[in-house]
Amino acid sequence: MSPRARHICYFLDYGALSLYSLGCAFPYAAYSMPASWLHGRLHQFFVPAAALNSFLCTGLSCYSRFLELESPALSKVLRTAAFAYPFLFDNLPLFYRLGLCWGRGHSCGQEVLSTSHGYHLFCALLTGFLFASHLPERLAPGRFDYIGHSHQLFHICAVLGTHFQLEAVLADMGSRRAWLATQEPALGLAGTVATLVLAVAGNLLIIAAFTASLLRAPGTCPLLQGGPLEGGTQAKQQ
Repeated sequence: MSPRARHICYFLDYGALSLYSLGCAFPYAAYSMPASWLHGRLHQFFVPAAALNSFLCTGLSCYSRFLELESPALSKVLRTAAFAYPFLFDNLPLFYRLGLCWGRGHSCGQEVLSTSHGYHLFCALLTGFLFASHLPERLAPGRFDYIGHSHQLFHICAVLGTHFQLEAVLADMGSRRAWLATQEPALGLAGTVATLVLAVAGNLLIIAAFTASLLRAPGTCPLLQGGPLEGGTQAKQQ
């Protein structure tokens, strides 16, 4: 695969991850909001803000690829921040409910979190740790190239986290169904579809802009010369 094609594939990958963060916001806004937030300002703008976050995520992560050879540390920071911020924003309702119910067990009524929420948050934090730390292969270079590499563990934790996230949303939907039925939804089907279509279009435009910039770059550009990230175990760390 040519360096240009490789970078474009990563652009598409980042766009898909950005849309995943928006997809998380839809069920959280519908089923997981704290009772005191319902129909408040944050609830009303939660999904639109998540759509804007997806643009920021795609833009920052794509831009980080242009820095990875000249400023690898800054590239890593930008890419990590690009995905950490939407995660923190999407999970604000859960963090609030967790703080509200801390030490109260099942006495906090509609705000109680299922154990699946805890498993999801743990897997998400472990995923971020593996992405940022490159453990265990940095402790024994070459030993974990095929089995036990942090990028393999990263994807395993991400899949497990998504599984527990779906279980948690289903638990919220089931336990809060009767109560939610009395509430007017913040975003109907038409609004959901419109938001998704606009987000997909916006992210594709961002990817197209970075792709055009990449295609205009001369062949002598360091980004297109392979470099250290094109070979060895460092390629697996991206």
